[in-house]
Amino acid sequence: MSASENDRLPMEEMRRIAGRQQTQDWLFHQLTRLFSWVVLAALIGIIISLVINATPAFSKFGMEFVWRVEWDIINEEFGAAIAIFGTVASASIALLIAVPLSFGIALFLTETCPVVLRRPLGTAIELLAAVPSIIYGMFGLFLFAPLFAEYGQPALQSTLGQMPLIGPLFGGAMNGIGILAAGLILSFMILPFISAVLRDVFEIVPSVLRESAYGLGCTTWEVVRHIILPYTQKGVIGGVMLGLGRALGETMAVTFVIGNSQRISSSLFAPGTSIASTLANEFGEADDFHLSALFALGLLLFLITLVVLAAAKLMILRAEKSKGSKT
Repeated sequence: MSASENDRLPMEEMRRIAGRQQTQDWLFHQLTRLFSWVVLAALIGIIISLVINATPAFSKFGMEFVWRVEWDIINEEFGAAIAIFGTVASASIALLIAVPLSFGIALFLTETCPVVLRRPLGTAIELLAAVPSIIYGMFGLFLFAPLFAEYGQPALQSTLGQMPLIGPLFGGAMNGIGILAAGLILSFMILPFISAVLRDVFEIVPSVLRESAYGLGCTTWEVVRHIILPYTQKGVIGGVMLGLGRALGETMAVTFVIGNSQRISSSLFAPGTSIASTLANEFGEADDFHLSALFALGLLLFLITLVVLAAAKLMILRAEKSKGSKT
């Protein structure tokens, strides 16, 4: 065999390998595209199903359905205002409590916690995130609610309840269940999610940035404010939105402790309802127009979540734009 034939063999082998790699890349590209289209098709199918089934309710009440406060199953008079109020109020309370605590936990684990404790504490937080929601609901109903009624609500009523403006929020009957109790249980649920995400995003900050800041004489708070938070802004917003999404859509835990009352009260101690708890309580026995009203609630919950995600994306874009303008 001549030298030219010996050179031709490796070239032909390289061509075959290159062709095989191109085929594999094409197959992988098409497979990932198929997966993305499947997800999109499922999302479109969910939206279409919600719209079709919610059409009778919106045809009768129109957009007034959103702010109507009636929920009369016998006379088929429905409105979403009570459920929307309970959903937004309980999720807002949960975020108000969980975000600062999660922020502090994540900072402790990444900045000041002894190395020997970081892994056990981090694992414990992740285990809390794995607890089923019905367990949180049972804990809230049988353990938290009695203690909250005996100790928590009287303390809040004697302190915050005596203050102007916010005093009426902490008045009324003290039975341990209601909007505030639901918000507190939700805060327990979303706390490990947000903490785990914030801890992970804080850990990706390059050590050289931290060490440089400390070398310049910065305090821990200055390092957090000027180094860690700007570097992890997207992750922080994403973690908070993950917790908010969990709070908005939580069903069983809220159903146990919110009271499931179709009314709006000025007191956070009063029982209420949410979109998810209304669906859980009534979907199994609903028929015809009542079922359409429940589908309309589900569609509104989907739209609320969509608005929240869009607002988070807008916040990230504005933050990146302002960061670019400063540089």
